[in-house]
Amino acid sequence: MRIGIAQINTTVGDIPGNTDRIIEAYQQLCQDGAELVVFPELIITGYPPRDLLFKRRFVPDNEAALLEIARHTENIPILLGFVETNSAKHGRNFFNAAAWCRGGQVYKVFRKTLLPSYDVFDEDRYFEPADAPECIEYKGCKIGVTICEDIWTHPIVETRHRYGKDPLKTLAEENVDLIVNLSASPWHNEKNEIRSTLITDAASQCKCPIIYCNMVGGNDELIFDGRSLVANEQGDVICAMEAFKEDIKVVDLEGSHYQISETYIQSEMSDIHDALVLGLRDYAQKTHFKKALIGLSGGIDSAVTAVIAKEALGAENVIGISLPSEISSQHSKDDAEDLAKNLGIEFHYLPIGEVVAASEDTLQTLFAGAEKDVTEENIQARTRGLLLMALSNKYGALLLTTGNKSELAVGYCTLYGDMCGGLAVISDLPKTKVFELARFMNRKGEVVPDSTITKPPSAELRLDQKDEDSLPPYDVLDAILKAYVEEGLSRDDIAAMGYDPEVVNDMVRKVDLNEYKRKQAAPGLKITPLAFGVGRRIPIVQRYVH
Repeated sequence: MRIGIAQINTTVGDIPGNTDRIIEAYQQLCQDGAELVVFPELIITGYPPRDLLFKRRFVPDNEAALLEIARHTENIPILLGFVETNSAKHGRNFFNAAAWCRGGQVYKVFRKTLLPSYDVFDEDRYFEPADAPECIEYKGCKIGVTICEDIWTHPIVETRHRYGKDPLKTLAEENVDLIVNLSASPWHNEKNEIRSTLITDAASQCKCPIIYCNMVGGNDELIFDGRSLVANEQGDVICAMEAFKEDIKVVDLEGSHYQISETYIQSEMSDIHDALVLGLRDYAQKTHFKKALIGLSGGIDSAVTAVIAKEALGAENVIGISLPSEISSQHSKDDAEDLAKNLGIEFHYLPIGEVVAASEDTLQTLFAGAEKDVTEENIQARTRGLLLMALSNKYGALLLTTGNKSELAVGYCTLYGDMCGGLAVISDLPKTKVFELARFMNRKGEVVPDSTITKPPSAELRLDQKDEDSLPPYDVLDAILKAYVEEGLSRDDIAAMGYDPEVVNDMVRKVDLNEYKRKQAAPGLKITPLAFGVGRRIPIVQRYVH
């Protein structure tokens, strides 16, 4: 059988636009010889629709769109994800469902069995689970239909213990000839290898091919990498589609030609780079921003953010602003200008010395007798935030914050200062990875100035300030943060790994104290297994010390 796989980029809530894109891709794949066309999970609504589901017309509108799509089908069926109303008098109001449409009508509906409610997922809030997966006969082939989490029952997947059901085992016992999985699986670093393993092992376990059709694109913090694939009954990957790009392809399950995209397996830095570019591009375009605005400090974080912005939106749509204070070094000002020249972006100087002085003068009476401290340092950061937000308003440009995960973790960021902005592009990228990414960006020639990469990191809010004045080296800090934030280890656990207990206690204390800042931060693009934001729900007011 020839299967058309439609790995397309849709927008949450754009039901008319998504419908048009689905019909267009279906018709193209039919022309290319597909005998069945498969789309990702909840493709009509976009994923995740979250509380849009509670709007009175949202689900009926998506069901009307399904009927419209069905009307465009003839002999070649389409299998696609949508939200189905639960007509029963018990359970959640909706099903996460897939529709088999053929001959102008909806022929059969399948429902998701396993509903994830961990990390960024909250499907049990909205959907009623099915009792078991179902099958359909087509062209003499018994096809089992699963939706995303239904196949995440492999021993390498920790969350498998959450469920008392195993849809794959059920389908294997029914001796299906083919399994199709409609997925909206958000990407994070190292996930592709896990996903590939569970799909190929499932194909071997069930002794039949598996079609895995995944969503691609950015929706808020989440980035979907695509990488749809087909595994044969031996567990060999016979088709692997593009990473972080739309891709539509027809795969012959009986053919001997393997279709493996060059981007399906690529380096860690290539993945991170492509994910951030896609995430920023989709966030801007789907919220109708054409231009991005960045404060260029001459440091590595703003440099990496600017490179991503240029690649996502084009040099003509990126504005860099240098906002030096009396503390700013000449090399930082030079690095900011050199970066802008390398990228070919619009660039302006906007010195803040007079504004800072005016603020300090205004506060002089109330500050009388008090020693200068971090308060005066933060006036500089907040002055920059004030001016950048003014430019964002005037130009209609999306202001990008430039803080990394390490800084956000320990609170080395200023509320209403450098945290001002609409999107935190690298807020899930640890500082050590920021340096790696900058060197990756320079692999074909200097883009990020070499001096930006080699100089000691500094916020430059006081003379001769260095990050390591009050932080451990970033390789140590990032290891402690990964253990505490992502792995949930205690202070004692981390110290037992060989780190100085005093340093561990100080960094963990900083993480806990700065939860209130992170709750007020701009949404950030998720690239690690556990990012600050929607997937991490730590109370601000809490006293648990461990």
